[in-house]
Amino acid sequence: MRYLSVSKISQFIGLSIFSLSLSAAEQPSAESLVGKVYLGGHAMYLKTDEDRLFNSNANSSIDHASGLGVEAGYRISELFETRLSYTHFNPVAENHNYDLSSGKSIALDLLYFPFKESFYVVGGADVLDVEESNLSAALGAGYRHYLSKNMALYFEGKGHYQFEDNYTDLSAKLGFIYFFGTQKAEIKRSEPVKAVAVVAPVAVVAPIAELDSDNDGVLDSKDNCANTPATDKVNEVGCTVFTEGQDTVELLINFDSNKAVVKEKYKPIMVKVAKFMEAYPDLSLTIKGHSSAKGSAKYNQTLSTKRAQAVVDVLINEFGIDASRLKAIGYGESKLLDKNNTAAAHEKNRRIEATISSTNKVAEKR
Repeated sequence: MRYLSVSKISQFIGLSIFSLSLSAAEQPSAESLVGKVYLGGHAMYLKTDEDRLFNSNANSSIDHASGLGVEAGYRISELFETRLSYTHFNPVAENHNYDLSSGKSIALDLLYFPFKESFYVVGGADVLDVEESNLSAALGAGYRHYLSKNMALYFEGKGHYQFEDNYTDLSAKLGFIYFFGTQKAEIKRSEPVKAVAVVAPVAVVAPIAELDSDNDGVLDSKDNCANTPATDKVNEVGCTVFTEGQDTVELLINFDSNKAVVKEKYKPIMVKVAKFMEAYPDLSLTIKGHSSAKGSAKYNQTLSTKRAQAVVDVLINEFGIDASRLKAIGYGESKLLDKNNTAAAHEKNRRIEATISSTNKVAEKR
């Protein structure tokens, strides 16, 4: 098997195609192939990297190689398959004919069938012995034509990259494989025999009138909320329909330049805030202090915090709001309302802000 000619390989390919094409093509399902083992043979043509040289003659490069091989594979799942192959081939010089030693390839590949049919992507590693043996990484694609549920021809092309010498070789394969194993038997379930029911005569019972005890328009058998108010609108199960309303109070207080004193004119709005917090004892409030851009950022940060704390102190000391429900935060000059360098802009920016709100449920009326 040392010097396999191209004509012999062609004869092998031709005979394989002719003999197997007599069978009618029958595409097996990917599910039926899972767990099966196959064996096969192939012919391979290898176009070698133009930089590959013969060890015996450095002036002549290896043009190509061709040969025959065998393989075995296993279908892991509907999408994946593993394969181990061995190929024996003969290299041919580009410029001269030399009496050369034969080569071989041992490859371990993983095949991926993205559509669970004939097309596949293949990748793996092989030990490619062309004058010298080195490890290569391979990637390619192929197409499998099924001649029956157990037999198939395939064509495959791959690129081989050899890490040690940076060689890139290209290969084409035509092969035949045969799957071993039986098809899974299809379990047929017999249709159940329908029993003929014997219907006993039914006594006629006078219908009982259903009640609506709370007069909300929903019968007691479907009413999940008994005794709803007569003025309330109800849903299909007799419960009051509510809409959400929101109560909100906004607090905005301005300060004099370099001051953190709350002016008397803001006391009425603070009374409103205090009463709101008394009405909703579960709510808390954060006072956010701000300054203008005049002065240093560090000074303005401290001043904004003092302004927020001044409002908190008024709510605690004058209106009796629990300190645990209040929080003061200073933002300095980081959140200016007006970035102009004018007296009006500075006055607008010297402020505290706070918003407090509560959501209430209100019964809809009929």
